[in-house]
Amino acid sequence: MLRRQIEDKGWTQDDLAFITGKSRRAINDLICGRVSITPEMAVSLAAAFGNQPSDWMGLEAQYRIARVRTDDGEMRRKAQLMQFAPVRDMQRRGWINQIDKLDDLERELKAFFGVESLAEPPRFPVATKRQSSLPYLSPAEWAWCFRARRLAGAVLHLAVFDSRALDATEKRLRELAAHPKEARHVEQVFSEAGIRFVVVEPLPGTKVDGAVFWLDERSPVIAVSGRVDRIDNIWFTIMHEFAHVRNNDALSVDSDILGDDAPVLVEDESERRANDQAAAALIPRSEIESFIRRVGPLYSKTRIVQFAHRIKIHPGIIVGQLQHRKEIGYSANREMLVKIRETVVETALTDGWGRTITPGIL
Repeated sequence: MLRRQIEDKGWTQDDLAFITGKSRRAINDLICGRVSITPEMAVSLAAAFGNQPSDWMGLEAQYRIARVRTDDGEMRRKAQLMQFAPVRDMQRRGWINQIDKLDDLERELKAFFGVESLAEPPRFPVATKRQSSLPYLSPAEWAWCFRARRLAGAVLHLAVFDSRALDATEKRLRELAAHPKEARHVEQVFSEAGIRFVVVEPLPGTKVDGAVFWLDERSPVIAVSGRVDRIDNIWFTIMHEFAHVRNNDALSVDSDILGDDAPVLVEDESERRANDQAAAALIPRSEIESFIRRVGPLYSKTRIVQFAHRIKIHPGIIVGQLQHRKEIGYSANREMLVKIRETVVETALTDGWGRTITPGIL
């Protein structure tokens, strides 16, 4: 390009050296490709030929890239796999094997998601409770859902699911919520109701609290993440997902319409209904509203504890609902928001927090 520009002007290399103030050797080295165009040289050439310095820098970049001989196909495949799923995080959790060979890695992902091709992201009907403004699940959140489904398939020895028994199940769950240590019986109550219950530690950057899906029309699954280890959050998540089971949510979703941007029951009417039902199952609406009218805005610890004793619920759950209603700040009464995740996972089939699954089961 530089040689043609010189010829078009009817110049010699000596002429260009004179115009730019560069040596003839510098011009010759540039034409022969022995040196690169520097920003300073680009400014000089642009002044000599009447174009822009960026034109010369762009030509230099194209020339240098053209000289690079590399096969970027493998890198593109790796990038596609990383967009498809959080590969490294899945390997760290032991969900797939620690391998780098692409063909083997693709086989691992196909086996994990239960698909024959990675051309389209795998999906299945699921109702999720999560803290996110996005109307669709991220690849990491989908991976979490698939891991929970795989885990649920290993749950055995549970009763036959009967929707007519769900009123009694809700009553038993509500009784457990009165005492932190009673959370260890959650798995048993669900098992006796024919509901699979699993706990899966969330992947980094995800904000899934729980999910409901069905292995078949008689096999509902409740999965929780324990992401926020507070008695109010964990119990609300449990009752929220239980409400989805009662409402047959996710079972009725048409899986054929689930695409990349499908809402997957996120912040829609079924989610709002499950929120209302979960809150009322723990504290009847009339009770919490009566308490607010009588006590607010001065919510002393004594009054909260007295109310908790009267309605037979843990005071931390009352604090959580008051915070959600913005009756008290999120820093108030935090000592009542006890941790119960370790109690829940004592008995539940759990993946995470140092707990491993026996090889061959999953």
